[in-house]
Amino acid sequence: MQIQTAADENWKQAIHLALTFAAIKLAIEFVGNIVAQHLDYGIFRDEMYYILCGRHLAWGYVDQAPMVALQARVAEGLFGIHNLALFRLFSALAGAVKIFMTGLLAWLLGGKRMAQVLAMIAVLIAPVYLGIDSFLSMNSFEPMFWMGCVLAVLWMARGGSPRWWIAFGISGGLGLLNKPSIAFFLVALLVGLLLIPQRRLLWSRWTWAAVGVIFLIALPYLLWQIHHQWPTLVWLNNVAHSNKNVKLGPLAFLGAQILMLHPLSIFLLLPGLVWLFVAKSARGFRWIGIMYVVLLAIMIHLYAKDYYVAPVYPVLFAAGALAWQHMFFASRKTAWLLPAWCVVMAILGAITLPMAIPVLPPYAWIRYTRALHLVNIKTETAKTGPLPQFYADRFGWQGLVTEVAQIYHSLSPADQAKAGIFCGNYGEASAIDIFGPKYGLPPAISGHQNYFYWGPHGYTGQLLIIVGASKKKSEKYCSSVEQAGATDNPLAMPNENRPIYLCRGGKAPLSVYWPHVKDWY
Repeated sequence: MQIQTAADENWKQAIHLALTFAAIKLAIEFVGNIVAQHLDYGIFRDEMYYILCGRHLAWGYVDQAPMVALQARVAEGLFGIHNLALFRLFSALAGAVKIFMTGLLAWLLGGKRMAQVLAMIAVLIAPVYLGIDSFLSMNSFEPMFWMGCVLAVLWMARGGSPRWWIAFGISGGLGLLNKPSIAFFLVALLVGLLLIPQRRLLWSRWTWAAVGVIFLIALPYLLWQIHHQWPTLVWLNNVAHSNKNVKLGPLAFLGAQILMLHPLSIFLLLPGLVWLFVAKSARGFRWIGIMYVVLLAIMIHLYAKDYYVAPVYPVLFAAGALAWQHMFFASRKTAWLLPAWCVVMAILGAITLPMAIPVLPPYAWIRYTRALHLVNIKTETAKTGPLPQFYADRFGWQGLVTEVAQIYHSLSPADQAKAGIFCGNYGEASAIDIFGPKYGLPPAISGHQNYFYWGPHGYTGQLLIIVGASKKKSEKYCSSVEQAGATDNPLAMPNENRPIYLCRGGKAPLSVYWPHVKDWY
């Protein structure tokens, strides 16, 4: 079935408009990072870990697929880590591509210019997108690969060549190398297509070619998992049976979707879903609505973090914009509602911007959010201080390293030669490895996540500086444990303000004891 767009729109206009909003998105993220760094918001905990993974390139890691490590390796090589706006440029560009794709999605669904604008503004102001695109991560790339698959199917639904399945396969395969959760999306998309007449798109040899492409692209990652006995599944099982993440019930999960996308999003999402399931003009797009419902049900059942569904929403916003177009744009009396709604969304999006990008000084941010009664959604159970974890994990790392350096350099040369620095988590270990060389510190070791695979670096364990572990836990390994220092940054995560211990006399060689330090959660 050939789907016709509005007569007064053509693909060149759609592309130009989408490029304009993509440029706006890129500017917001780039300038936001410049402002944040000027306000002393430092590098984020996970970014430091990705840098270290990038220095140990592999086809897989305990807690992530390989693409983010490659992204960090290239970003560090090209830009270094001192200018965070440049270091995070790839994520900002991925966010711009997401905006561009949203514009094209609205056009492919039959949207006129104002429908495109409405959909792109909805994505532009969503706190979850502003946040994930403002730092180096795999999450910023995820919507790009999900929507690449959707665009390929939509183009074929418009009568495009079935060879677009190859583009689908490339996007799906790269998506698996970026983050395995795309597998749930692909299953939901398949279910959506199978339940409507558009299932005919699947009856093609090119569909099998797409499956082959996905498999071949993801094969190295799969082989790495097999070779290492499925560490990611072990890690996920550990997390599922821990108290680490906040587990939301169905209603709470749905409420979190609205808050992370912006409270105004409900006025696009609900009309969009109704349009997809009810409107005659959307009969060819029913699979999108089914796909979303199936994906949502899967994530609720798995007690997934709320933002795991975030990559699917650009196409839902595009559908919502089409619903608004059909409701109001057909009449001159109500056509003004679309541009008016765009202005309202832009203004309210600017008000909530500091919740996603740290463009206010920390204590000004605290006053601002309290005055406007703005709240952050917690996805983990760890206790937070005055700042949410997404901001707090940018503070305290330099202070930690300088404190460890003072302890290390207080040792005799003989002790320094054999001293190791053992850290309780990858944030502390990555901080030592990134900032420590300036202070003459040796590499850090840890049992947390992929640091376990990088081993004890030949340390005997007879003298360790222990960061981020309790005295009781340290005494299980060490004969003598004494507090040698502490960290105390009021803006950092509370669990990072802890004593630092000097451990002497390991009860077993560290190489022998190493299997017991594995900590995957």
